[in-house]
Amino acid sequence: MAPYEALYVQVIDKIRDRIKSAQDRQKSYADQRRKSIEFEVGEKVFLKVAPIKGVLRFGKKGKLRPRFIDPFEILDRIENVAYRLALPPRLSVVHNVFHVSMLRKYVHDLEHVISYDSLEVQKDLTYEETPLEIVERKTHALRNKEIALVKVRWKNHGVEEATWEKEEEIKAKYPELFG
Repeated sequence: MAPYEALYVQVIDKIRDRIKSAQDRQKSYADQRRKSIEFEVGEKVFLKVAPIKGVLRFGKKGKLRPRFIDPFEILDRIENVAYRLALPPRLSVVHNVFHVSMLRKYVHDLEHVISYDSLEVQKDLTYEETPLEIVERKTHALRNKEIALVKVRWKNHGVEEATWEKEEEIKAKYPELFG
């Protein structure tokens, strides 16, 4: 073996050792935060759905809070991290196998349940947020300009979850609210 080849082998071994130690460090961080979640067949779980992002509310108060729909019974466990659920005929367009991250343990409390009958849930488990009405108006004064704001109440959400949006953006997207 030529001297430069031995040097390359040493460099490659050093890089492999560094990558291995970095992977071990990252794995230890991930393992500390990971929760082992398991469900039994016959148990009930909530199914996570999400509003479509980019409807002016992303990043706003209440927007990032997970939404869950009715408790569904677990029919079957598939591998370690997937479960088959008993979905009603209305959700027949949705595949009935879900990763454990999409499920939450059912705890009997009616405030946690969003009725999926009023939601138009798509195949990718999203639903579109649409505004119902403008609840309030105000002007936010900055140093050099003023911004007109409107408080919008959204479909599938209560008055307490209404959000402040820029009036010009809402007027451009939903002119029917300003009739």
